[in-house]
Amino acid sequence: MEALIPVVVVVGVLVVLVAALGIYLWSTYNALVQLNVRVDEAWSGITVQLKRRADLIPNLIDTVKGYAAHEKAVFENVTRARAETLNAAGPAEAGVAEGHLQQAMRSLFAVAEAYPQLQASQNFLQLQHALVDTEDKIQASRRFYNGGVRELNTKIKVFPNNLFARRLGFTEREFFEVADAAAIAEPPRVQF
Repeated sequence: MEALIPVVVVVGVLVVLVAALGIYLWSTYNALVQLNVRVDEAWSGITVQLKRRADLIPNLIDTVKGYAAHEKAVFENVTRARAETLNAAGPAEAGVAEGHLQQAMRSLFAVAEAYPQLQASQNFLQLQHALVDTEDKIQASRRFYNGGVRELNTKIKVFPNNLFARRLGFTEREFFEVADAAAIAEPPRVQF
């Protein structure tokens, strides 16, 4: 009987350790799933705002074209950059496209500055306001996305999660960073 007591204690300790490990793995897995979903949701928010901006740009171009139809190269550059933004497949490509679009939009607004009648147009002013609002939302969405990516990547990299997170199918995600940070350091000036 006395020999059985140490065996029961050892078995009990092993059961407790296995249960603790199981609870830890279960809670960590669920936390990783939640973070992964949050990052997907945040990326969706960015794409919604990028699409919203892309939908505004043709109206803006048409309005400026009415006053400066001879600026064909500027309009083509903005249209090309808009398409690049819409076709970006992931944060890295979106970051590069974002830099190109910001540069193209600066050129468009530089053209608009040369036309006082355009600057007074109610339609142009409404489009400017909508664009500024959308740019603010893109910036907020980007911060939310990058915060989620930071949390997920940290959770995957810390010990002991790094021993099993990748085996469970969790991989680090890319931050949404613009390739040319100077291009977005100052948003396009849309106030005249």
